[in-house]
Amino acid sequence: MDRATLVAVVAGVLQGIFEWLPISSEGNITVFLTALGSTPAAAVQFSLFLHAGTAISAAVYYRDELRSVLAGLSSWRPREAFADGHATLTFLAVATLASGVVGIAAYATLETAVSALTGGAFVAVVGVLLVATGVLLRVAGDGERDSRRPPSDGTGFGTRDDPDLLDAVLVGSLQGLAILPGVSRSGTTTSALLFRGHDGPSSFRLSFLLSIPAALGAGVLTLADGGVPGVAPAAGAVALATAAVVGYLTIDALMRVVERVPFWGICVGLGALAMLGGAALAV
Repeated sequence: MDRATLVAVVAGVLQGIFEWLPISSEGNITVFLTALGSTPAAAVQFSLFLHAGTAISAAVYYRDELRSVLAGLSSWRPREAFADGHATLTFLAVATLASGVVGIAAYATLETAVSALTGGAFVAVVGVLLVATGVLLRVAGDGERDSRRPPSDGTGFGTRDDPDLLDAVLVGSLQGLAILPGVSRSGTTTSALLFRGHDGPSSFRLSFLLSIPAALGAGVLTLADGGVPGVAPAAGAVALATAAVVGYLTIDALMRVVERVPFWGICVGLGALAMLGGAALAV
């Protein structure tokens, strides 16, 4: 196995695992590829492209739920957009639209920022974003634990069943911003849903359903913008297939782990290491 294929396999494995954890798969894979000598721009493009593989994983894993949600299209009406039976469908549609608008704007900013940074500075910026994600997860986790005590006024974490329009716009916009490496898509969207009063299982379910169109969009956006620089088509295909297979095999187990392990600490730790490593590379 040549070096390019080996790197593709390892990157695909990392994407297949990290995508389900709130630690920013894009940020960590970007750091990994940059450490191996890739330019920041090429590393970002490759990590975005790999999201298409885990989008396939999520679509296969949630195939029954997706079929059930899409079955409601025929009976969907605007006046009942967030009523029982249609709330998830409307949430996914509105949130995906918001993700697209914010994500395209963030992508344009990302290209400018990446091209202006050296490798060390870029890794350090990714580290800062990872630490910020960890802090957000810590605060959201505290709120979810508090929700296990019934609130006296009917508000707080874990008190809502269905998403509404504000949920869709807020979560979709945050998912669009997660195109920035180091900002965890699953971490920010799940945290926002927890803050909005949804319980843990519902937050993860909505977050991963929403990841399917967003991840496919990230892959398509990368290809439409000229493809992945420095990556041969064969290596790209190997990485994509690896991400899809590993993602499908690990999604159930890793979502169970997410409910038990304090990943805010992992985010902060990885972010601190990235900042130190970036500073060392910049010297």
